Amino acid sequence: MRDLKGQYAKIQQEIDEAVLRVMRGGQYINGPEVGMFAEALQDYTGAKHVIPCANGTDALQIALMALGLKAGDEVIVPAFSYISPAETVELLGLTPVIVDVDPDSFNLTAKNIEKSISATTKAIIVVHLFGQSCDMSPIMDFARKIHLSVIEDNAQSLGVYYTLPPTPLYRGLDERKQTGTMGHVGCTSFFPTKNLGCYGDGGAMMTNDDDLAQKLKMIANHGQRQKYHHEMLGCNSRLDTLQAAILNVKLKYLNDSATAHRRVAKIYTEGLKDVPGIVTPKEEPFSTHVYHQYTLKVGGGKRDALQQYLAEQGIPTTVYYPLPLQEQPAFRYTVRVAGPLTVAKELSRSVLSLPMHVDLTEEQQRYIIEKICTFLTKQP
Repeated sequence: MRDLKGQYAKIQQEIDEAVLRVMRGGQYINGPEVGMFAEALQDYTGAKHVIPCANGTDALQIALMALGLKAGDEVIVPAFSYISPAETVELLGLTPVIVDVDPDSFNLTAKNIEKSISATTKAIIVVHLFGQSCDMSPIMDFARKIHLSVIEDNAQSLGVYYTLPPTPLYRGLDERKQTGTMGHVGCTSFFPTKNLGCYGDGGAMMTNDDDLAQKLKMIANHGQRQKYHHEMLGCNSRLDTLQAAILNVKLKYLNDSATAHRRVAKIYTEGLKDVPGIVTPKEEPFSTHVYHQYTLKVGGGKRDALQQYLAEQGIPTTVYYPLPLQEQPAFRYTVRVAGPLTVAKELSRSVLSLPMHVDLTEEQQRYIIEKICTFLTKQP
């Protein structure tokens, strides 16, 4: 699914030199590379502040803590997503409200959010899934209207641009904004398989709010801005200097990687768009797509059989996510489920992600496409 060794081999000399500089310098915690990376990511995303941390889940938890929510407050999360957004909400004594997603983009929509609001709803965590932005302008308009905080989970969509609509509200602003910079806090992960991945764990938060940035920094550092003076309860969440040095190198190649992913996606889409029983990913007009995953919908209840057949042909695939959040045992009695969540249930039964990385050859892709076509044309 990801060729991490091949990725490293291409930039091995730069990576090795960066790691050796850290090892020789001896500043393994909060070394200068961490600040350098934060500044580089600020420049890249356009965010006013970037606060590195230990991983993407920590980023979500710290963001929720900084917003000052109280026990029992509700936070909207998508039903079709990884567990982290709902998990962090639950761990802080808040109530996750699980909301259905759009059947084509797999993302939260303002319409579904609006239908799920209660008097205790205080925040929304939007997840820009699989490399494409949620439609943020109507979500932000609605959030402003009823004073909701918005956290963007940008772990799969770093480098994605959202095009603002030409309305009076946005007149005079930049036409395009990067995901992670439109809500109150953007959170991302540098897990090795992410668009921008390190060689261990890592994460970051971004915000344009000066006061919020100060809170995020303090919470990530035991609630202190001055050593041994703890103004609030916090946690210990740091990006290692070694990982920051690696990310400083890899950030330079992030746009090239996105371009390569779009090339791979185009070949898949052209080869599979007319295959019966297959729905290829939709590209929204308001968002660029970096194809963190290339995810099909397989109809007719044939997803699992197709996955098994492809495995027999030496083709790896993955199902993200085989259980929607409302069916996870951990949330059985502790969440509010907003509606029947039929889309999330159907997606969990039908989605299948194909190999996606910059070193996939066209020949390999043609082989994958051929085997998918062979299986589906033989099935009754």
